[in-house]
Amino acid sequence: MPKLDEFDLAIIDALQEDARMSNVDIAARVNLSPSPCLRRIRALEKAGVIRGYRADVDRRNIGLELTVFVFFKVIRHSRENAGNLQDALLALPEVVACHMISGEADFLAEVVVEDLAAYERLLTEKLLTLPEVTDIRSNFAIRTVKANGPLKLPIV
Repeated sequence: MPKLDEFDLAIIDALQEDARMSNVDIAARVNLSPSPCLRRIRALEKAGVIRGYRADVDRRNIGLELTVFVFFKVIRHSRENAGNLQDALLALPEVVACHMISGEADFLAEVVVEDLAAYERLLTEKLLTLPEVTDIRSNFAIRTVKANGPLKLPIV
């Protein structure tokens, strides 16, 4: 992990706001000339600080109306069972985020599907068939207040 300075953080902040911003515009915003700015961006990419670029798609506008937060409990807690469940969840395109958590459940997955019928199919045909799962709890999002917000960057 590289030590980030104020220029790196300013570049990251600019890219979080608009990843399509040109290098020249980023450089002007962070008070660098374009060449050093581009070198810093490439270094941040190479170090894995910037993992990639993608479009922020409105789920509802493409017909994905239902977001479900699904809590999973692993049967007979073991590294192997947890790893197998993790791999199974990573393989499902409906799972857009997944976290290993502490508390009453072991994993929390954010699932995005077209509607309740699509979630029922996913639940009955895939999730309930996972051998590593002992319990599943689903919570349905009524409204999204904030999603995919930029990270609050540390102050240097």
